[in-house]
Amino acid sequence: MLSPSDDSLSSDSEVLEIPFISRYRAGVYECTAANEIAVDTQTVELTVNYPPSVSDGRDVGVTLGQRGVLQCEADAVPEADFEWYRDDRRIFSDFDGIEIEDAGAFSKLTFFNVSEADYGNYTCVAINKLGSANTSIILYGKFQWLLVSVKSVWSLFTILRLGEVVRIFFP
Repeated sequence: MLSPSDDSLSSDSEVLEIPFISRYRAGVYECTAANEIAVDTQTVELTVNYPPSVSDGRDVGVTLGQRGVLQCEADAVPEADFEWYRDDRRIFSDFDGIEIEDAGAFSKLTFFNVSEADYGNYTCVAINKLGSANTSIILYGKFQWLLVSVKSVWSLFTILRLGEVVRIFFP
């Protein structure tokens, strides 16, 4: 056996038994036959199929009007397909300023201009022929404060927060 290296997996017969097969037993195995005339070595790649497992989703804070990206990662063989949901509604790419981009074990849900209606709980589902797994990711508002005017130490501060004027008085 070449990879994964495990000295406990060897055989002096024409059969190699691999007990308790798991994804960690996948790899390239080598078989060598020898007699008085010659030595022959052959390799075979063992693929172990398994259902998806997904990494925990990381919640994302985004300011209104900015770009927001939710990311999902899945480990699976065969490779997983991804689906995104908001509540019970499936989300498709190029819908309401949203793009879904899948690349191997990763999927990204991109909002090009986040609105108040976009904030909420999203679910990434990874699926292959052996099963599925999911994770939830929250897109939440990240507030940006902008100081507009200051008159004096005893003055009125006008602060803009999400288009709303809030006045704070200091004695």
